[in-house]
Amino acid sequence: MPQPNILLITTDQQRFDTINAWGNTHIFTPHLNYMAAMGTSYRSCYACCPICVPSRTTIMTGLHGYESGVVSNATHETVMREQTRLRRTLPALLTDAGYQTCAKGKMHFEPARACYGFEQMTLPLDYMRQYDRKAETARPKAHGIGECEMEPVISTVEVKDSITTWIVDQSIDFLETRDTTRPFFLWTSFTKPHPPFDPCRDFWSLYENIPMPEPVYGGWSRDLAGTPQGFLAGAYENTNMHLFGPRQLEASRRAYYACITQIDYALGRLFGAMRENDLFRNTWIIFTSDHGEMLGDHHMSQKNLFFEGSAHVPLLIVPPAGSGIPHNLTVDSLTEIADIYPTILELAGVTPPEGITGRSLLAPEKLPKDRVFYGDSLHTNFCVMKDRVKLVYTTCGDHTLLFDLNSDPMERNDLSTDPAWQEKKNELWRLLLKHTAETAPEVLEKNADNACCDPSALRFHTTRPPRFPGDMPGRWFGFHYHDYSVDTFH
Repeated sequence: MPQPNILLITTDQQRFDTINAWGNTHIFTPHLNYMAAMGTSYRSCYACCPICVPSRTTIMTGLHGYESGVVSNATHETVMREQTRLRRTLPALLTDAGYQTCAKGKMHFEPARACYGFEQMTLPLDYMRQYDRKAETARPKAHGIGECEMEPVISTVEVKDSITTWIVDQSIDFLETRDTTRPFFLWTSFTKPHPPFDPCRDFWSLYENIPMPEPVYGGWSRDLAGTPQGFLAGAYENTNMHLFGPRQLEASRRAYYACITQIDYALGRLFGAMRENDLFRNTWIIFTSDHGEMLGDHHMSQKNLFFEGSAHVPLLIVPPAGSGIPHNLTVDSLTEIADIYPTILELAGVTPPEGITGRSLLAPEKLPKDRVFYGDSLHTNFCVMKDRVKLVYTTCGDHTLLFDLNSDPMERNDLSTDPAWQEKKNELWRLLLKHTAETAPEVLEKNADNACCDPSALRFHTTRPPRFPGDMPGRWFGFHYHDYSVDTFH
């Protein structure tokens, strides 16, 4: 049987509940709906470190962030260099297996031009340079640290000139000019709906009269001052969404949804090109996002936290048309971004390297029912989840929350002080301490030799949380947009 083509599509910062076919009636996603109808929806997929670079490193290497040590955007270079040298990155393994490998869009690795096993890479950096040559009066807003505003704005460029259009144009160009004697692996990586929330006017207009869901609040997050301040620290530093009123929050969500619909429109063009080139019969399509977006839930914004809005992401897998594989399926078993690596390698007939703990998703009925999820973000925010009971912890302020997602899927009710849940809380806490002692002992106050046997002897190093609203030193503005030495337009 010939090797199939593989198309991996990722978005940036798209939370799990932003697909119309999955129940969100406020959003237009006809092509994601098509993928759900023609494939399998993995409804419980999580990022073990819900930040851009760690998730992308996990896709590239199959290693969880807590396994590789990549738990921030600044900790990946050594790991990626070594995995590339060993030819263990996903594109390197596929290239060595005879695939034509190409990346179009956001990679977010440094050095930006290293390719990491891809035969060809085209980055948003190229888009910005190309646009600068046009000498247009209007310039796209840069997708980088310095322009992560959550306030909605209309794009400064038309649809045809947007980075979303450019990424799909580049992908179509690859499909139409590739080496047809080899199978291909194409990673189409969109920069949206990551801030800035600046959809093009056509897509903003679709949502002008559409009511938006309100942010989620719980008993533990009823008001800003009473919400555990350690979880809010990142929002204080990077955005001011926690200060938005109801109309501002509604407008931000409207712009966020519009950015996703603009991507969905681009997917329609990509799928059209695949149909014209007769590629559906021999191509697997995988869709996911690197992490979510809190979008005002519990007064929080952006990512890096292990609440549902941030860590829970969409995952769709569509088999080749006519393959006889059942479609329109839903899998509720726990899955992770780390599972994408072994899944793609199995599709290509490549044996994963030793030490990979992710699981192939090609036989979802064989996924274990007792899988335990662990999360480590910035060595500050931690998570352990078993049987859909989730414990989240932050060393910033020493806060612990416990949720039963079976009955409370949006985390409105904190059970951490409920006497009926103390046994479960203690079980999860012991699992978290044991796991952290094995993967990040430096964050613990005591590195006991018998930690595996006696995790109760361990404690996390903690820091004082900021006091709302005046303790944060200011916004992080990042690089100037003309600094082309790194891929700042990721």
